[in-house]
Amino acid sequence: MCAVSLVEGEATAERQHLYEALQRAVALQQRGETDAENALRQLNETTVASIPGARYCGITLVDEDGRVKSIGATGTYAQILDEVQAELEEGPCLSAAWENHIMLIDDMTVESRWPRYCAAVVERTPIRSVLSVQLDTPSAGVAALNFQAEEPGVFDEDSVELARVFAVHTTLAWNSLQRERQFQTALGSRDLIGQAKGILMERFDIDAVAAFNTLRSLSQDLNIKLSEVAARIVTDRKAAE
Repeated sequence: MCAVSLVEGEATAERQHLYEALQRAVALQQRGETDAENALRQLNETTVASIPGARYCGITLVDEDGRVKSIGATGTYAQILDEVQAELEEGPCLSAAWENHIMLIDDMTVESRWPRYCAAVVERTPIRSVLSVQLDTPSAGVAALNFQAEEPGVFDEDSVELARVFAVHTTLAWNSLQRERQFQTALGSRDLIGQAKGILMERFDIDAVAAFNTLRSLSQDLNIKLSEVAARIVTDRKAAE
């Protein structure tokens, strides 16, 4: 059996576990019991167990302002590696995220790319192998899914192919959680606007349409979001009570 066929079979066996983890994560988020960070950590814990040689896993995010963040890390070392990349502005995870490549370090002690990064990682951690795959996220910024291990040379062809598969699933999970977050934010904004409308209707004896138009006019005059205007009105009302 060729390596790709073997990988596909293993990936199929693991997909159900990943989907179940995703369902649990989204369900928890919908109940307000966890945030996207914790939800992605749950997914990464499932993913890292499926990649041959991997001991740790995390997501490197470079946001629209160029800031490097570590998301859903399954261990301290994954976070430290992102801190090093943020400090030095170089590393395999950043290269994978920016350049749309898979980046592999077999042995951190002899790697010639990213010399400052490698030296810092060797000094601060026992990590010697790193595998990074870009995530195709539609949100602002770029991201990569990363796997680390203390031993050199642990990531083989199967590891790389499986990492590709699980990067796709992680992208789906990421996008699903982002949509859920946006939905919850929209619900919260709607509730705030409804409360603010009620306050204006009571205070000025106007109907719902007039109250909404007042909020919209204030938003335009102050050059801030409608939800922010509503939040200020609700906060002022509570402070006055």
